[in-house]
Amino acid sequence: MEMTENSTALKFDANGLIPAIVQDHYTKEVLTLAYMNAETLALTIAEGRTVFYSRSRQEIWRKGETSGNVQRVVSITADCDKDALVVDVVKTGPACHTGAESCFFNTVYLSEELKQFTWQGLYQLIEGRKNNPQEGSYTTYLFGKGLEKILKKVGEESTEVIIAGAKRDKEETVYEISDLAYHVMVLMIELGISVEDITRELEKRHVIDHKIKQERMQ
Repeated sequence: MEMTENSTALKFDANGLIPAIVQDHYTKEVLTLAYMNAETLALTIAEGRTVFYSRSRQEIWRKGETSGNVQRVVSITADCDKDALVVDVVKTGPACHTGAESCFFNTVYLSEELKQFTWQGLYQLIEGRKNNPQEGSYTTYLFGKGLEKILKKVGEESTEVIIAGAKRDKEETVYEISDLAYHVMVLMIELGISVEDITRELEKRHVIDHKIKQERMQ
């Protein structure tokens, strides 16, 4: 990782620490807030993975050292005052010790007017219905029935998309694609596939460039 002159101008607090906000490189979701000192920042840069300083244990803490959930560093950016960092990472496994993808999952306030849809948000909502089953929830029902039922629903929704598309009915096709996307995400969670897994695969493919090759392969 390339170091810049900004690394020498950082402002650590009275305890020699600087807050480090860790975000997912692919989704830009905030994963955790940790702290670094000069030594762990240098180790992070040298090793290319997040290394923090644990305030509770008073020791160096390499993320993933025991869990295997390593965070590979893409970039580190300081704020305008140079007293806080944003660490952009590609993570292996959940960021939170609870098993959640992000440490930030306790909603304090959500504006009904301004809230925006995200794939990661939908993923977490569906995942919550699996990990914490709720009576009367259709999503919980699907997970309870298991893989065979989920696959059947994906097949049914795929057929509905084809029928709507064949009619060139845009509104109906949008509706059916949305149904399919939801059921595919249920399947992803059942099989332990994350949004990041799909993003990485699409990044590798360059689908448009290889379209003709794929058609020939079929």
